Amino acid sequence: MIWTISVSRLSRLLRDITPEFDHRAQIETINLGFEEAVSYLQQRLRTEDCDVLIAAGSNGAYLRSRIDKPLVLIRPGGFDLMQALSQAHRLSPKIGLVTHETEVPVFAEFQASFGLSIEQRAFVTAEDARMHVAELVAKDCRAIVGTGMVVDFAEQAGVAGIMLYSADTIRSAFESALDIAKMVGDVDTPRRPRRPLSRVAAGQRYSSRHLLGDSPAMQALRERIVTFGAADRTVLITGDTGTGKELVAQALHAASPRQAAPFIAINCGAVAESLLESELFGYDDGAFTGSRRGGRVGLIEAAQHGTLFLDEIGEMPLALQTRLLRVLEEREVTRVGASRPTPVDLRVIAATHCDLDALASSGGFRRDLFYRLNVLRLRLPALRDHADDIAMLAQAFLRSDARRARDGFDPDAIALLCRYRWPGNVRELRNVVERAAVLAPKGSIGIAVLAEAAPELLTEAEALAPGGSPLRRAQPDRASLQNALLAAGGDRRLAAERLGVSRTTLWRWLREA
Repeated sequence: MIWTISVSRLSRLLRDITPEFDHRAQIETINLGFEEAVSYLQQRLRTEDCDVLIAAGSNGAYLRSRIDKPLVLIRPGGFDLMQALSQAHRLSPKIGLVTHETEVPVFAEFQASFGLSIEQRAFVTAEDARMHVAELVAKDCRAIVGTGMVVDFAEQAGVAGIMLYSADTIRSAFESALDIAKMVGDVDTPRRPRRPLSRVAAGQRYSSRHLLGDSPAMQALRERIVTFGAADRTVLITGDTGTGKELVAQALHAASPRQAAPFIAINCGAVAESLLESELFGYDDGAFTGSRRGGRVGLIEAAQHGTLFLDEIGEMPLALQTRLLRVLEEREVTRVGASRPTPVDLRVIAATHCDLDALASSGGFRRDLFYRLNVLRLRLPALRDHADDIAMLAQAFLRSDARRARDGFDPDAIALLCRYRWPGNVRELRNVVERAAVLAPKGSIGIAVLAEAAPELLTEAEALAPGGSPLRRAQPDRASLQNALLAAGGDRRLAAERLGVSRTTLWRWLREA
């Protein structure tokens, strides 16, 4: 069961996306926020159960600190920001951007690159957001980009409000929520019968053969997995976001003597701090108000004789790091409210995209725990470091999509994919391929489809030539640009496609003409 909570116009976008996931979970949209939402949720949770919540912005942060349930925060990405600012620029020469808690980093460079006039503000409370919107309106910002609440305030002030969240970002939040709900359901669900521990092993789906790629980097990784898998020691997996850390953890489990036992995974950054302790360590009968009768087995005990995968270990609170260290050193776990420890036999695999050594030096991570985790270290290569595999991966992802004919990519499209740096790594590549497959259900996929699925591919291709030197494409005169727009019926996307450039470049040319 997943509940989405939003008091702003974000609710409409959530409702639009929800039907895509109805066949995979029970999803309910709750149109409340802040104190009212907390009161409502606490009352319902006394008699009903929910596996995970989805919320955004300040409302999400407020709920996360007050509700003892896993909560997925909807986080906008860089492409969301580009799309929103592009839309805002068409409405106003001066744009306001209001984000929750922190301003967008390296923003001055972004403004300079695209010649935008943007006033940026960050808010914590709803009153902060309202005040910032009023200030930006007074500065003649006629279009304001931000969260759903900011959009509402902007329109109340008589200017255009542009939502920062895209449909793809909402879908990503639903996927994360489904992963968490599955994890909670596999191990323990108060209103459902417990599954035997042997059933949890079904969560282990991948082995080293699922790690695709013929590059030296991928061959070395598969060999290292076989070696480390058999060693039955603690492993620390490091690597950028989207490099496949959980897939590698499952491959290590499959290559180990523990392969027939459970593989239990938890994302330490996706579960509320107040809930993470009871999820990991379990609790005894009567350990706290509202606890289950008879207590509950934690994930550490559920992984008995198997593997416990701790994703995003760098986000684990310091107090729980101390307890985890004891598990690793003493091989026993004590439930919340219990006086006697329970012996455990398990392997721990941890993963992070952070520099744990630097985090330990700054006091954000226990150094003794870092040493305990850093027995065997596995660094996953970024996709740009094994770019020779991009073409093969893209074709493999396309073949796995049963909805389309398998005609593959045009050579020019493959070349474009191979030139991009893929900051989101394999996950980003897979998402782009899936979007392209939806846009072109038949035939081969060319540059035009990729430009629509991921305009950032063309933007970067224009910024750098294959050899790394800047491209200096001749800019058409104003009359030629107007003729191109007229021929495309005013459709800038189509005009850009016919001119062989991205929408961003066409937008810049029109502004400069």
